[in-house]
Amino acid sequence: MNTILVTGGFGFIGANFIHYLLKESDFSGQVVNVDKLTYAGNPENLKKVEEQFPDRYHFIKTDICDRVSIANIFEKYEIDTICHFAAESHVDRSIVRPDAFIKTNIDGTFNLLEHAKMRKDQMVLFHHVSTDEVYGSLGESGFFTEDTPYRPNSPYAASKAASDHLVRAYYKTYAMPVTISNCSNNYGPFQFPEKLIPLMILNALEGKPLPVYGDGLHIRDWLYVRDHCKAIWMIMKYGRHGGTYNIGGRCEMHNIDVVNSVCDLLDEILPPSDGRLRRDLICFTKDRPGHDRRYAIDCSKLEAELEWAPEETFETGIKKTIKWYLDNKGWIERIKSGAYTEWIEKHYEGI
Repeated sequence: MNTILVTGGFGFIGANFIHYLLKESDFSGQVVNVDKLTYAGNPENLKKVEEQFPDRYHFIKTDICDRVSIANIFEKYEIDTICHFAAESHVDRSIVRPDAFIKTNIDGTFNLLEHAKMRKDQMVLFHHVSTDEVYGSLGESGFFTEDTPYRPNSPYAASKAASDHLVRAYYKTYAMPVTISNCSNNYGPFQFPEKLIPLMILNALEGKPLPVYGDGLHIRDWLYVRDHCKAIWMIMKYGRHGGTYNIGGRCEMHNIDVVNSVCDLLDEILPPSDGRLRRDLICFTKDRPGHDRRYAIDCSKLEAELEWAPEETFETGIKKTIKWYLDNKGWIERIKSGAYTEWIEKHYEGI
């Protein structure tokens, strides 16, 4: 791999991956970041990378659906590897406006695959980053495996399922070198404050209500973002072409327990001036339509084949996450002054 095209590199996971790739991994080539800079893409996420690696990091603002622009990028930078993060990703937004999800997540993936196919002889790998939400909802027991049938229950999940199938089809039909990963819920630095953990941190710090969907007993498997990035890199280097790898944190928790943990840690680090517990800010809201009850990933294939394992427990990961948000209040304020505030005021009901 000489030149890796990272799509959506200013987003939460994409930015963390570029940090990992250039600062911690054994990769020594060029990184080309393509990002449309929608509301969740923040150039500030990679400001230090741009300063530290001016000869190895490049950014091009464009839409992955733009065929001419993507063609020019492939040609100019001699792209031989793709790590595809770019996607509309928030379930609530997909319920309000599914058309954006169809366009970016399906059409955009198709466009990238087509350009990779035209340069197939040069392509080392097309890695597609997906989600466990494509599998639907679990009962009280069992886990998602790589062989679990797809049963997406939201427009977001359906759009990601479609893009997964496209990538797999290009492997089977055109012998495109591909790998796919489906991950559980990520958390950590740079996450846009519409998602559960950063929203709870910021609202709790400001003494605002902490809205939790339904009864708060929905279960998610939590994965610290650096562990996810390390897994992706291992898959890209050593994964079997055409293979799918599930990446999980082996950390199932009820949403309400996640929120309680955030409240308790903040109370310990920054006791409220009025003496009240931040748990008192929790309120329950009407459940999201089609809200999957439980996700849980079986990542034993990844562990066995590539000898990967998460390094962070939820306890260690959430402490690092809270510390990052406390240490980066300027980043938070700049985010909140823009589209985040507008979205919360107009559409947000809960998590």
